[in-house]
Amino acid sequence: MLRQAEITRKTRETEINLYLDLDGTGSSDISTGYPFFDHMLELFCLHGFFNLRIRAKGDIQVDEHHLVEDVGICLGKAFSQALKDKTGIKRYGFSAIPMDEVLAQCIVDISGRPVLVFNIKNNREIKAKIAESFKDFFRAFCVHSGVTLHINVYYGDGYHHTLEAIFKSFGVSLDQAIQREKRRENLPSTKGYIEEV
Repeated sequence: MLRQAEITRKTRETEINLYLDLDGTGSSDISTGYPFFDHMLELFCLHGFFNLRIRAKGDIQVDEHHLVEDVGICLGKAFSQALKDKTGIKRYGFSAIPMDEVLAQCIVDISGRPVLVFNIKNNREIKAKIAESFKDFFRAFCVHSGVTLHINVYYGDGYHHTLEAIFKSFGVSLDQAIQREKRRENLPSTKGYIEEV
């Protein structure tokens, strides 16, 4: 079964077309008009082995926030649609990634319960900048995918390196969680049920 999805979203603030293949090779073709964000998404794809194509426009002359959050919404919806039946997946993923002076960790549970825990121990200025620009991206992804995601950054002071480590870890963790487990023939839940988003 192909695990792919395509999402289109158009508002007065953004216009997004997104295609996702969960069982890819890590290739990406991303153009959002915000090159730094493109780079972060490319890292996510490469390290998670996801194929991702995004064409997006947003009111970045006002602020990049709408664009970043709305891409998170679309990526979350695509992830949920592409995953379809969760029978046989591992469900959990864990990764700790260093990026020079930064250590970031992501822990994923494909639970059907959208939760984001965002724990960054950088200096206040970097923490505030990351939270302002990217926390809502991860929250939107969780809400629209039904994923529980814990992000922990233990130390490091670079804004760029912090986000690089987070996005790499996010990709690796999700890739682990969606892998099929040969020994499992049912849903990875004692309830026999995982909430649909």
